[in-house]
Amino acid sequence: MKQKYVPLDKRSKQKQKEYHATQRKNWGDISPVTRKTTNQKVYNRKKSEQWSQHEPPFGFLTTSTTTTMS
Repeated sequence: MKQKYVPLDKRSKQKQKEYHATQRKNWGDISPVTRKTTNQKVYNRKKSEQWSQHEPPFGFLTTSTTTTMS
């Protein structure tokens, strides 16, 4: 004999839990944690340290002044 279909909200809590457990999928390599990008307008000390490491030496930028005789 064929069983009748019982809507999910009318099933017992245990049966609902079993149904939802079968519907869940495996995330695999993806982490389900929500990620948040950093705010670019906020001062970041670590970023300022990186700038000082990559600055060219002072002798690199030289200004040449030319004077014209009138």
